[in-house]
Amino acid sequence: MKKYGILILLPVWIFIYINLHRASDGFVFGFLGLSPGARFAEALRFFMFDVPKVLLLLVLIVFVVGVIRTYFAPERTRRLLEGRSLLLGNGMAAALGIVTPFCSCSAVPLFLGFVEAGIPLGVTFSFLIAAPMINEVAVVLLLSLFGWKTALVYVTTGLFIAVTAGWIIGRLKLERWVEPWVYEMKSGPSSLEEGKILFSDRMAAGRTAVKEIVGKVWPYVVGGIAVGAAVHGYVPENFMASIMGKSAWWSVPLSVVIGVPLYSNAAGIIPIVQALLEKGASLGTALAFMMSVIGLSFPEAVILRKVLKIPLLLVFFGIVALGIMIVGFVFNFIF
Repeated sequence: MKKYGILILLPVWIFIYINLHRASDGFVFGFLGLSPGARFAEALRFFMFDVPKVLLLLVLIVFVVGVIRTYFAPERTRRLLEGRSLLLGNGMAAALGIVTPFCSCSAVPLFLGFVEAGIPLGVTFSFLIAAPMINEVAVVLLLSLFGWKTALVYVTTGLFIAVTAGWIIGRLKLERWVEPWVYEMKSGPSSLEEGKILFSDRMAAGRTAVKEIVGKVWPYVVGGIAVGAAVHGYVPENFMASIMGKSAWWSVPLSVVIGVPLYSNAAGIIPIVQALLEKGASLGTALAFMMSVIGLSFPEAVILRKVLKIPLLLVFFGIVALGIMIVGFVFNFIF
């Protein structure tokens, strides 16, 4: 049964997903009898529609990515990056960061493993930037909510920041600002070498990923959608446009400053971004806000402080923040 469970559940998933809009409207305007256009009704409609939609997407995405990640063990990732030229290594590291199962919580062991393997510092940083920032969950949610153009903007700009920031850090030769004990470590035989994994094991990995990841992030999803619903129903469009619109030049740096302390995951922040865009926020400002929340965080800084001296940590955050702001300004100018 488990072997064919996904084939049975997929049609059920599709049926529920395509009928969400009708069900949410029926509940709010039919069952509850609220009037369309009323602030509370519109906020509740946003909440009732987005919660199951985002959770359904999250379950499907996490399952698929959980299966894909069985092909990208840490040892394989390290082998792929060893011996690459600087710029090519930055590009490969950033691309691998999109599909590999790492976030800020695994920053230190990854950093140590890359250094032990002789991977240049700049290449390592390209990976560490791309892994949390270019989030596969965010890509699919953006694709579903805003279309392929916005999703493509998110991926290309995230890759640009990861590659460019890593390249700059590599060119600056900042190895002296890595804690000395990191380079004193010796590489031993790896226990991470992957063996042959059966298809059933890969499916099991997908189910485990759903259980663990969705089980952890669903409160953030509901909380983010609740905030988005409040913005959608109650925040005047003129007010949001004046703060996060194209005309406010300071909106991009302000969004980055606000975004860093608001550490969250992609699933929780995207509904807020959706509501901000609907209320008049510009795409560049909203994108900068989202990237700063996902890609830069105080918890990540605390974790990385174990292996990086404060000057390198400040350089890392400064370059990434500057890259995010440049992306925000560029896309405010283009769109």
